[in-house]
Amino acid sequence: MPRRPVVLLVVAALAALAYAWTARGGDGAPAGGPPGAAGDVLRGRVVRVTDGDTIRVALSNRSERVRYIGIDTPEEVRPDTPVQCYARRAAAENARLVAGRQVRLVLDADARDRFGRLLAYVYRADDGLFVNEALVRGGFARTLTIAPNVRFAGRFAALARQARRAGRGLWGACA
Repeated sequence: MPRRPVVLLVVAALAALAYAWTARGGDGAPAGGPPGAAGDVLRGRVVRVTDGDTIRVALSNRSERVRYIGIDTPEEVRPDTPVQCYARRAAAENARLVAGRQVRLVLDADARDRFGRLLAYVYRADDGLFVNEALVRGGFARTLTIAPNVRFAGRFAALARQARRAGRGLWGACA
């Protein structure tokens, strides 16, 4: 093979590698567009708690709206909708658990919802607390299973049944 095509091939390969590295934020975390595959882990700091099941996380080079997978809390900020029973308590508990803290975001099969939010299982970085699970266990959230993101659906359903039977959180406060 002549020398010139080999050099061009090497330069093209290096350019592709450099693009892939910067497109993933230089640290392995996706920089924009769709994040990686199921099981990929992103790390960041919670900069805002929107409500009981949505946060904003500062990642390496951007900020992302993150919707917790597998759970649903009463609505507090939906336009043209009154604040639902236990919505403020769920948002306050979410803030208590994650506001200002470092978190790990673990992705499942679908990385984004129809609103463009990143979908994730959220873990506190310092102690590994599984936040989605803690909200269901405490009665601050119900289950919301949307295929194909179903990795913890059975676990969340069992915790919700326990919280409901015990009258914890929204199960005891809302009719």
